[in-house]
Amino acid sequence: MEQDIIRFFTDSQFLGISLANWILAIFASTLSFILVRGVIGFVLRKMRSRAQAPSTHMRYIVVQVLSGTSNTLLLLASILIGIGMLDLPERWLGRVSSLWFVVAALQVGLWANRAIALALQRYFVRHNAGGTFQGSALATLSLWGAKVLLWATVVMAMLSNVGVNITAFVASLGVGGIAVALAVQNILGDVFASLSIAVDKPFEVGDFIVVGALSGTVEHVGLKTTRIRSLGGEQIVMANADMINNTIQNYKRLQERRIVFEFRLTYDCSVDQIREVPKKVEAIINAQKLARFDRSHFRGFGETSLEFETVFIVLDPSYNVYMDVQQAINLDIMEAFAELDVRFAFPSRTVYVASLPPVKTARPTALEAADATT
Repeated sequence: MEQDIIRFFTDSQFLGISLANWILAIFASTLSFILVRGVIGFVLRKMRSRAQAPSTHMRYIVVQVLSGTSNTLLLLASILIGIGMLDLPERWLGRVSSLWFVVAALQVGLWANRAIALALQRYFVRHNAGGTFQGSALATLSLWGAKVLLWATVVMAMLSNVGVNITAFVASLGVGGIAVALAVQNILGDVFASLSIAVDKPFEVGDFIVVGALSGTVEHVGLKTTRIRSLGGEQIVMANADMINNTIQNYKRLQERRIVFEFRLTYDCSVDQIREVPKKVEAIINAQKLARFDRSHFRGFGETSLEFETVFIVLDPSYNVYMDVQQAINLDIMEAFAELDVRFAFPSRTVYVASLPPVKTARPTALEAADATT
């Protein structure tokens, strides 16, 4: 009875292969998938328990990379193991070997893709002043370029393994790339502008900038556009090429503000009062904790007023702090000038008339002259 069962499986064939061989292949595929999946799970558990300790960034990267193992590719690899145990013709064995390389290349590509993303993220976090990963243009371009290079290499390797002439393929890609570059040159201009912003760093995410008539806080620097949140609340989307072609004022990097302000007094001020005005202004500015006096001078004679110019430094870059300091200085100046009995000038014009010309009368007629004599 047992011999009949054994003979049945060995003599019965499906697609030219005995049933016993099919069963052995299925068993080998299932066992290999379970074993490999179990080994990966065991390694992940061990690595996760050790990756909790400080200074274990490499273990963390290894854990994340192994977590990216594709079950689909593992199943395909297990099936290929089972197929390798079948009595296949010689021509099929070569194809199975090519499939082995494709599966292995795809899985290595997935591991490398995740490893590159994690490594670049760690690099930019360590070299960012804020200690956070903000997805800057340089980080985006670096990650995008590394992934493109990785998968281009993987695809070329797979095509070469299956017998495709990659030399002609690469040449055709080069010609096609030139045509595409000419078609999307405006987009490429913005992409290279984003690279210029990333390398030169005229501003970063979180900086308050002024570009022409636009101003706001930078929210995102992308490959094509930069997004700015204006003071009014709306979001401004500006092309990167337009950004670098304009003058950019970055107020986030302002350490202190140099303020120049002017005022004018009337011409009825005495010389002593004029001498006293800069001294009063200096004392008022020195009384402010967040201000440093620079100079105050009687600058010159205007058409309708005496002109004074004052310069001081606000030690805090905040605009609100500057306005508070300026307001306090203005109020103190008004009080001090009231005590000095000097008045602020306002736009006016005085006209002095030296004399009036004589009024010319018309010559009398003969009739008017005769009437006058009578």
